[in-house]
Amino acid sequence: MKELVVISGKGGTGKTSIVASFAALAKNKVLADCDVDAADLHLVLEPDIEYTEDFSGGKQAKIITEKCNRCGRCYEVCRFEAVKRTPDQNEAENVDYRIDPVSCEGCGVCVRACSVNAIAFEPAINGQWFRSQTRCGPMVHARLGIAEENSGKLVSLVRNEARKIAEEQGLEMVIIDGSPGIGCPVIASITGADMVLVVTEPTQSGQHDLQRVVELTRHFGIKTMVCINKWDLNAKMAGKIEDQVRQEGVAMAGNVRYDNAFTQSQINKLSVVEYTDNGVADDIRKLWENVFQALNS
Repeated sequence: MKELVVISGKGGTGKTSIVASFAALAKNKVLADCDVDAADLHLVLEPDIEYTEDFSGGKQAKIITEKCNRCGRCYEVCRFEAVKRTPDQNEAENVDYRIDPVSCEGCGVCVRACSVNAIAFEPAINGQWFRSQTRCGPMVHARLGIAEENSGKLVSLVRNEARKIAEEQGLEMVIIDGSPGIGCPVIASITGADMVLVVTEPTQSGQHDLQRVVELTRHFGIKTMVCINKWDLNAKMAGKIEDQVRQEGVAMAGNVRYDNAFTQSQINKLSVVEYTDNGVADDIRKLWENVFQALNS
């Protein structure tokens, strides 16, 4: 079983659109949308959800008011200032304490400091993950709650579930839509993968972000290829990026032209290779051939 991860240095480069086309072109695969902070692969593939489960990436403290003796110890030990108290600090019997769920980091220090066991410490629900069927095959995806953390843990969960499906059904490949950037979710997306395809764009920021991503994949020793999306919008910059990539010893997988068919295909909830046979679809088919060959070499 091979794992291919498609990532980018920033959002909006066309990464997910390319993954959707790969999903239509590849055989014997399972899909995993690991861009859990802003998942949108489902918008094109329209998954039929078969299983849903809540995701808890940590715990959260909550004061049990009726058990609290208002000693203030939790207020003193919380380094994140998550424990709040009423303004009246002169009369202990009038002071009330609560924990701000947004500020709470789930460290549990207040729980250990409380002498009367007045603080509950229970799993916090940060989002949901799903196992689904699509017209292109099975898919595992997730939705992280607004402003929730621990996205790296959720990414790892999605990848593991996709691997399980591949093993159970004898599928040969896992295609992963990874997170943009170089942070924790990206590291969780690529660690242990067989190959990474980095999608960039022909801009100064695209060149800079590509450099950071390539340094990350090199650190983890992962085979890497690069695709320049919308290369013809700035052919000169695209050429500079290609030169940079080759100097870094990284292979070019191919370039994809700008085409309004991308937008029209999304409006119709189709990948671009399903929407049209010409133009940009030819570019993506060639891109997939190069990626597939390198992945299996």
